[in-house]
Amino acid sequence: MAEIRKSAVSGVQGAEAGPEELLGEKVALKPEAGWMKRNPVTEILLPSLFKKREGESLRPEWPTLEPPEVALTWIGHASFLLQAAGFNVLIDPIWGNWLKGIKRMRHPGVELNALPGIDLVLITHAHFDHLDRRTLRGVAANQPVVVPFEVGNLVHDLGFQMVQELHYWESFEFGPLKVTLTPCRHWGARMLHDSHRGFGGYIIETGGRVIYHCGDTAYFEGFEEIGRRFPVDVALLPIGAYEPPSLRRVHMNPEEALDAFVRLDAKWMVPMHFGTFRLSYEPLDEPPRRLLAAARARGLEGRIAWMQEGTPVVF
Repeated sequence: MAEIRKSAVSGVQGAEAGPEELLGEKVALKPEAGWMKRNPVTEILLPSLFKKREGESLRPEWPTLEPPEVALTWIGHASFLLQAAGFNVLIDPIWGNWLKGIKRMRHPGVELNALPGIDLVLITHAHFDHLDRRTLRGVAANQPVVVPFEVGNLVHDLGFQMVQELHYWESFEFGPLKVTLTPCRHWGARMLHDSHRGFGGYIIETGGRVIYHCGDTAYFEGFEEIGRRFPVDVALLPIGAYEPPSLRRVHMNPEEALDAFVRLDAKWMVPMHFGTFRLSYEPLDEPPRRLLAAARARGLEGRIAWMQEGTPVVF
């Protein structure tokens, strides 16, 4: 059984406390007025059942990197493989074709058995589209897994060597990698009343490069604080699921994601969290179209790194 390590242990550094308003901003989870005027069953679930799953799972040729290069491969949704300094990091991996009755609309970009040896796994929060126990059991090979606070007991029995829980601004060092949990505006419950679990994003530092995976989040002022603390090279930002059935403000639309990119002052933006699962009312192809239009209008088109599932991109 894996050892669960909580904060303030060997390998973990506690950063100075940030502003109180940044420490995991929860949103009002009560649905807004009028949300029942639309029917998620007839508008989202049933149409997805009759649509053929697109894309294909590949067996990529993994790049040979020269310091300080890093490579990112989009698996789909919020799942990425990060390769740097001879280490392979898997973030929010989900290979399942179904998500509690919701159909996956695009195949995972990489065959699960085609992955290189995974040295470290990062999970941003406990939601089923980010923490998939079946996938994690398939990739666990006696390596560490990093999760937010109070999420460790969901993964301790899957085959990991160590389960490292982090609080906001705390860091975990592993070889040449330094991973820091950052705040976001979302919620972390696995089940309906499971409100004690943590949630967040990750700053990954290696060889002078800084990669930011923000997890799930609505737009919030904390992006500017994260940008002040870390010189972000590549920001992985979600652009989909902005018209959810409940009309809760828990995700960003494409224009808000672009605002977050500007507030972070990052060099590159990688769009994610769209096109894989139909979680909301907007058409699957709408988020990238809206982001492209907004980026063109603001002169930022050249700083958007559009990724195709299963194709490594070197930064």
